[in-house]
Amino acid sequence: KGDGMIGNIYSMGLALQALVATGKFYAPRDWDCAQAFSVVYSHDYHQPMAIAQVLPALVGRSYLEAAGLDCAASASPLPAPCAGRPPCPSPRPAAPITVHYSITNKLQGRHFTYTTSVRVPAGSTLLQVLQVAAVEKPDIFSFQTKQTSWGPMVVSIHGLAANPADRTYWQFLSGGDALQEGVGTYKPQDGEHVQAVFSTY
Repeated sequence: KGDGMIGNIYSMGLALQALVATGKFYAPRDWDCAQAFSVVYSHDYHQPMAIAQVLPALVGRSYLEAAGLDCAASASPLPAPCAGRPPCPSPRPAAPITVHYSITNKLQGRHFTYTTSVRVPAGSTLLQVLQVAAVEKPDIFSFQTKQTSWGPMVVSIHGLAANPADRTYWQFLSGGDALQEGVGTYKPQDGEHVQAVFSTY
């Protein structure tokens, strides 16, 4: 993409590994590695799988070279939090934000669209938004997740479950664009409208 993204934030790690490892095979065609790496540097990775895939490209090595690294030679102890200072100050609670959340099914059975607005602390994940909505209106916004190596994946909302046999899933969008992160890591902004749309692939 024009902004340096290759696929989405989850595919960036593998794409960068492939491009770095095979650079001599696609020369003289160039790719803007600085732009692609700036996307990675600006993203706050939390999922272990995503970190594991992007780390080799960031250090310019492959997993095959990892066995020969001498980590002890460059290791230095990290300071303990607040070392040498008075006790750590208590973190201030984050100011609340409002997130608008919609669920839509125009694909199967009885169609529906429901919208709610929930208040959560700033910095909350989308999963926390879904949890608050489900507590406030369980008859409408109840949902189920399945744990994956990429974090929790929403598999059912309002009693309507995704089904690989039907090639259906719950897609999350903001501003009409698919989210680049999962519900466990995406952090909506104040006033943002996030939509969960029952979709097919």
